[in-house]
Amino acid sequence: MKKTTIILLTALLMSSFTTFAQFQPVGHLTIFSDDGAKFFLVLNGERYNDVAETNLRIEDLPNPYYDCKIIFEDKNIPVISKNALMLADVDDIMQDVTYRIKRDKKGRYNLKFYSSVPAQQNVIRPTNCAVYQYGHPREVFIDRNGQQMQQTVVIQETATGDSFGMNVNMGGIGMSVNMPATGTVTTTTTTTTTTTGGGYGYTEYRDRDRDENRGCRRPMPAANFEQARKAIADTSFDDTKLSTAKQIVSSNCMDANQISIIAKLFSFEDSKLDFAKHAYDFCTDKNNYYKVVSIFTYSDSKEELNQYIGQRR
Repeated sequence: MKKTTIILLTALLMSSFTTFAQFQPVGHLTIFSDDGAKFFLVLNGERYNDVAETNLRIEDLPNPYYDCKIIFEDKNIPVISKNALMLADVDDIMQDVTYRIKRDKKGRYNLKFYSSVPAQQNVIRPTNCAVYQYGHPREVFIDRNGQQMQQTVVIQETATGDSFGMNVNMGGIGMSVNMPATGTVTTTTTTTTTTTGGGYGYTEYRDRDRDENRGCRRPMPAANFEQARKAIADTSFDDTKLSTAKQIVSSNCMDANQISIIAKLFSFEDSKLDFAKHAYDFCTDKNNYYKVVSIFTYSDSKEELNQYIGQRR
């Protein structure tokens, strides 16, 4: 297997992932403090930054509304809570929205809408701004000094005789490629994510979005989930669809909304229930699993799933 062939295949796969990223519209959120008061951002119950910031950005948000809390480093400043913070315009087009924290005439801090533009890829980000990706709390993507984490593609390749197989994992989605080869080759490349600068750099091993000691911490990114959903939907038989869905959720983790979407792909209630039970252990927001329960048609299925969840807690 020639090295140039591996490079070409990797480039082709990365191009495919870019195409998939366009399937689901996403919005972006920037919040800054007018007077420099440092804060922590809590979005849908998850705190994103461990270091208080004056300028913070969350990218790739898939939903039009989020519940938001601003908790100030200065504990004398009251927490700001905002329900249904909007990321879409009146036509439901996802936006790149900016909010600012400012004082009113009485000196109280408020979170106010500042500006919005239609969300775009390759947008120019604000300077001196810590950037996170939705679903990845406490994992800075770009720190306030502009330092960006580095990622490598996971490639596992084996070849024996005149056949060659390569498994590629990017962002939690695996793809297999087979082609002619000679000799025997075994190569493994792991993914390492590194963030530096800003006083909170770290290096973390990431071959999937799970922590073996604490369970699932973040759901599949929107683009990767869409690819997985399509792969499952394109499978004709429920048995094969079920085994495929179980393998994907076990390897990548999903949130309650994503699990609900996959469960709806099954033709039979039994398959849907089997998947919902299996997926519970790999759900990043188990407190929202009522969303999965609600998709079932029959009360017996809902009761059986609720009993299962009760036993797992």
